[in-house]
Amino acid sequence: MKLHELKPNEKAFKERKRLGRGTASGTGKTSGKGHKGQNARTGGGVRPGFEGGQTPLFRRLPKRGFSNAMFKTEYAVINLSDLNKFEEGAVVTPELLKEMGLVKKQLSGVKVLGNGVLEKKLTIKANKFSKSAVEKIKAIGGKVEVI
Repeated sequence: MKLHELKPNEKAFKERKRLGRGTASGTGKTSGKGHKGQNARTGGGVRPGFEGGQTPLFRRLPKRGFSNAMFKTEYAVINLSDLNKFEEGAVVTPELLKEMGLVKKQLSGVKVLGNGVLEKKLTIKANKFSKSAVEKIKAIGGKVEVI
């Protein structure tokens, strides 16, 4: 056996369905799309959930329950590695973070996460801290203040 004699097994590859090729294939003429109509057109077809103009199920059923999504608290997050931009002994506040461009929107407050390594001793004022962030800040000799 040589490289040029290698062939894949029979039925290893399925031939693609060639549409619009005669009547023997079963997909000739209209290519399996029937006669005219929206589904026969290019780009035709209807969206998921469309019921032919009848009021769809999702509109027929009443809305029930209460969603708290509008009132959830969302925090602007910042990692410890980002706080290395400040000088040693600086007091970091949410206003200062926004001013420096580290936080775009304050949302419901600022939360400090423990990703990365903090190399400077800082006093950090924020609305929330993760446990790992508090441990890392205190280990280096910094202070944590919850606003």
